[in-house]
Amino acid sequence: MKRTIIATVNNTSGVMNRITGLFARRHFNIESITVGMTENPSVSRMTFVVNVDNQRGLDQVIKQLNKQVDVLKVRDITDDAIVARELALIKVVAAPQHRGEISSLAEPFRASIVDVGRESVTLQITGDQQKVEAFIDLLKPYGIKELARTGITAFKRGTNKSVFESPKYSIIN
Repeated sequence: MKRTIIATVNNTSGVMNRITGLFARRHFNIESITVGMTENPSVSRMTFVVNVDNQRGLDQVIKQLNKQVDVLKVRDITDDAIVARELALIKVVAAPQHRGEISSLAEPFRASIVDVGRESVTLQITGDQQKVEAFIDLLKPYGIKELARTGITAFKRGTNKSVFESPKYSIIN
């Protein structure tokens, strides 16, 4: 079963190596991993998409991550309401006569052309994994020269309560 796990960790050298080594030693397959600094420069956020065989395997991954010295917090957010996005850069073979056609394919996906070469165009797309996959499938007939994907990055959605909700008053005459 595919699970999305987020971990906040100390932003120090070697942390990613130790954590990915933990997954490798336990034979867990990491489908994607993204890492970046948070609003606090001394803390990084790691988002893993991992395949585990069962709930026991998932529990083991989370327990092992929590044992790491530099790990501050670990959560499985798969079943939560989340915002998840992936970025892909796709270089496509594009003779000048096909560029308009490729551009019109990009429009409904809100993808954009970020580079144009003599024989190719490079497109950028962000969205959920299904959107990115669908766009890549549409571009395959043109010939994909290069493809780079970030993997999923995600976090929980905000609460339904507004921070700016004003208290409700009633006026009694």
